[in-house]
Amino acid sequence: MSSDRAEAPSRFTRRGFLVVVSGPSGVGKTSFCTHLLETRRDAIRSVSATTRAPRPGEVDGRDYFYFDPAGFAAKVAAGEFLEFADVHGHRYGTPRRFVDEQVAAGRIVLLNIDVQGGLQVKERYDDAVAIFVWPPSLDALKARLEARAQDDPAEVARRLADAPGELAQHGRYDYLVVNEDLPAALTRVSAIVEAERARVSRLVPAETLTHTEDR
Repeated sequence: MSSDRAEAPSRFTRRGFLVVVSGPSGVGKTSFCTHLLETRRDAIRSVSATTRAPRPGEVDGRDYFYFDPAGFAAKVAAGEFLEFADVHGHRYGTPRRFVDEQVAAGRIVLLNIDVQGGLQVKERYDDAVAIFVWPPSLDALKARLEARAQDDPAEVARRLADAPGELAQHGRYDYLVVNEDLPAALTRVSAIVEAERARVSRLVPAETLTHTEDR
């Protein structure tokens, strides 16, 4: 019998990576991220920063980090954001340090962010997985925004006006999932993330896992 043996799977680990979930406001991005967090022990959500006011029930540090415009600008000047953008009349950004630390630890970091920010992340992390969530129609998107009653009519109108331009960017993403039937769409997103986690390119010997990722 040959003494040659294959490396045991336990001798390997997986590199962490980013999963960007983008699409127009009201398309269901939060539902997708919540599902992944509830079904994957290796997933963690990145908390974004924003200059918009908290909605009812939102908590600073859990839903967003809330800043006034001057405070946000100071963070930008200090280079503390992985990406930032002006969206729907407010500023949004992703804190860099948390993302880098979690990716280095081998976790799947979920970014529920706007299209501008998602494309910035794709430029800076070559292996980020970018998923574009598409609504069944603009009428359905309008109905969802109005039904959730989180924004005043002027804000809803602004978000709907921005939607066509956001939809036009879908071709720059890796995957497109139509959120017409939510359970089916959640299944598709879970399958995408599982397949990406299993990529051979993310497999490395445990003892050689570094604390930095190639940019």
